[in-house]
Amino acid sequence: MWKLSFINEENFEKHVKATIEKYGEKLESFDLKRFNKNIIDPIKLIFDKTVYSSSWEQIVSNEIFRQRDKSNNNDIGYFHQRIFQYIDNCYVPPNGEDGGWDVIYENPKGINIPEVGIVRTIYVEMKNKHNTMNSASAGKTFIKMQNQLLNDDDCACFLVEAIAQHSQNIKWETTVDKKKVGHKLIRRVSLDHFYALVTGQDDAFYQMCMVLPNVIEKCVKELGENIVPHDTVIDELRAMARIQNLKSEDLAFAMATYMLGFGSYKGFSK
Repeated sequence: MWKLSFINEENFEKHVKATIEKYGEKLESFDLKRFNKNIIDPIKLIFDKTVYSSSWEQIVSNEIFRQRDKSNNNDIGYFHQRIFQYIDNCYVPPNGEDGGWDVIYENPKGINIPEVGIVRTIYVEMKNKHNTMNSASAGKTFIKMQNQLLNDDDCACFLVEAIAQHSQNIKWETTVDKKKVGHKLIRRVSLDHFYALVTGQDDAFYQMCMVLPNVIEKCVKELGENIVPHDTVIDELRAMARIQNLKSEDLAFAMATYMLGFGSYKGFSK
């Protein structure tokens, strides 16, 4: 039985699949050429392997994961933002439209904001993590929210953080032109509080998190083997190590990694 009351199972699965597909080329398998596209640092690999007591398989796998992970935050941002298109009274504008807001929540019955009162609309700027904005970006965002309040006297503006420092719905205070500024209708809100506000269910975000792992697993199975990477880097390095003619297997493997970064260097080029 489906446990979420604020989004149906079909839409939730559709959104999870769309998020997985956003991973795009990061789901492609890594061969040695792709692994070394930007030229890895063999010295760092060897330090990491030894200091962390890892195997070559583990350290290569970790490096592949690191390379894939560099751009995955944008895909998870897609998940956090676009899910609201399936929740009542929420609108997710196309990129750059309707003021460039990430989510707009409207409720004609009124939205009660703690310590503030009732408004009809909330305009949302969404961030993955609390520390992803520098002071210039924060100032620019605050000014954008101030301008929205000037144009609409029946709204509030939220900076919603998926990974906030605390569970919160508080007045946002930041610095603009070296002056500390704040406004009771410009709020800094953790994702759980925003879910609670738009769904009317206090633990809605928690409930979503509880069903998410099984839904991801189901969607991956349905999408098929084509999205599961089959990396060949370790096998190719192992083949390179075998032709090094070194008695120590570990040193032969180290030499194979050296050749990725230092193949044209003096000594190695022999």
